[in-house]
Amino acid sequence: MKQPAAALYVRVSTDDQTVDNQLIALTRWLNERGLGIAAVYQESESAFKSGHQTELARLRADSRRRGRPWDIVAVWALDRLTREGPTRALSLIADFRSVGVRVLSYQEQWLDMPGGLDEVFTALIAWVANWESKRRSERTKAGLARLAAGGKTLGRPKGSTDTKKRKKRRYYEPVKSI
Repeated sequence: MKQPAAALYVRVSTDDQTVDNQLIALTRWLNERGLGIAAVYQESESAFKSGHQTELARLRADSRRRGRPWDIVAVWALDRLTREGPTRALSLIADFRSVGVRVLSYQEQWLDMPGGLDEVFTALIAWVANWESKRRSERTKAGLARLAAGGKTLGRPKGSTDTKKRKKRRYYEPVKSI
């Protein structure tokens, strides 16, 4: 019999962050449950602004393909999937479930619970993630406004060039269980 396998979806919000902690915890967690890892979808994009998550779009498209090597999507936490609120979170999960894909969350292990109570918890957690994202944005804007009002020039100095080294996006080939 074929070992059940998962596709990992890991996301960080900026290029300065790393998905390594998510990958380590998810790999260990799935291995403890006898689940292999068939694919990894990784991106550095804000989950609040829709349309930017190309790997999530690819994961959703792959979930509809016949013969996909996985039937589970595993995430570190629900807010890694989306911060757009309850409607978006419930819609994404329903889309996966409609094609026979379970969604598991390391942080919200109740997500796979039968009986509908998982939808109540999902809506609440998704609302909190959306609220937290908006509050963070408000604090950032207030801080920038305070600095600008104090005469601080914001942004790159005139005449400077962008010399920041950028990470290349890494795409992983499907791997066998570790």
